[in-house]
Amino acid sequence: MTKRVTICATCAGPGAALAAALADVKGWDVVMHPCLSVCDEPVAMAIQAEAGATYVFAGLTEADADDVRAFVDLYDKAEAGWVEDARPAGRLRFCLKTRVPAL
Repeated sequence: MTKRVTICATCAGPGAALAAALADVKGWDVVMHPCLSVCDEPVAMAIQAEAGATYVFAGLTEADADDVRAFVDLYDKAEAGWVEDARPAGRLRFCLKTRVPAL
């Protein structure tokens, strides 16, 4: 099952720093992708998996790496990636822009 953290490459330096801080997340691919279209609030990031919900976050920094790790752990435990209670993910829950249910 493919699981991916996608970080906006247009968010240049800060995006690359966040991606580097997450390079050790087990079971998840961490990739950069050109423009996630949340330009008002860099750094933007998407979390998605096959047959799982998709989440888009914005306003992130490298300092949010531990909260991202906590969120992917919640995602892994949730049915179809639908996280009901994101409080364990700290500040990240306030950076959520949208979530889309799995197909």
